[in-house]
Amino acid sequence: MGAKHVTREGSDLSHRPALEATHIQATYEPSARGSLVIDGVDLTVHEGELVALLGSNGAGKSTLLRVLSGTLVPVSGQVRLFGTPLERCDRREVARTMAVVGQSEEMAFGFSVREVVMMGRAPHQGGWMRATDEDVAVVEDAIKSCDLMGFAHRPVFALSGGEQKRVAIARALAQRPRVLLLDEPAAFFDVRHKMALYDLLAEQIERRKLACVVVMHDINIAAQYATRIALVKAGRFLAVGTVEEVMTYARLRETFDADLYVGVNELTGMRFFLPMRGR
Repeated sequence: MGAKHVTREGSDLSHRPALEATHIQATYEPSARGSLVIDGVDLTVHEGELVALLGSNGAGKSTLLRVLSGTLVPVSGQVRLFGTPLERCDRREVARTMAVVGQSEEMAFGFSVREVVMMGRAPHQGGWMRATDEDVAVVEDAIKSCDLMGFAHRPVFALSGGEQKRVAIARALAQRPRVLLLDEPAAFFDVRHKMALYDLLAEQIERRKLACVVVMHDINIAAQYATRIALVKAGRFLAVGTVEEVMTYARLRETFDADLYVGVNELTGMRFFLPMRGR
């Protein structure tokens, strides 16, 4: 059966999900069914929301993101992109629809920041890869949004790890995707750029109705920006829901095997979390 194009419907949340994973089982080695890294996960993500995956190292968060992106084929289960099974989607249409920023991104080190960000426009360009006025405008907007204007002409290899990560995020935004998958996007970021990144994501999610899934380690940032939280442990979801529903002392204790004080900021009403020394 031939590849199908991703169905483009309105962004009303009552329509079919942007991304839907059902009964996912996955492993690094297809023949090793006994060593499942992901076991029985279901996840639905709508346009206009950010779903944060929280859990300890090795819980399976990055592996799940690889399954959602299509770079890792599950042992069983299925991922659907706007209602179409991912394996049946036209690959070029997927590249236009979904952008992914992994934990470690391979940079085209022989190119400048602006040239790398322009690579995000490739799925929208013809065979000659000629940049249109629209491409240039989108790239400039992505560079500015990621605070890279001062680095635009510099070679990528000359940047720090955090700056290179911002280039990867700018390249993803330049794709103008409808689904955005991010694995620890704020790694190596200072406090200012970490907050600026999540402010930018919140603005893009609201303005463009993006469906966003983010692997995160900073639970305080997750509580401020996520629409829903998925707590992951040993390849399974312990709970999925809003911050108030999911980020409780008991559930966080079960997820991280650590005691976390759960408080409420009197000014904002948002929850915050502090590690507590064991007795």
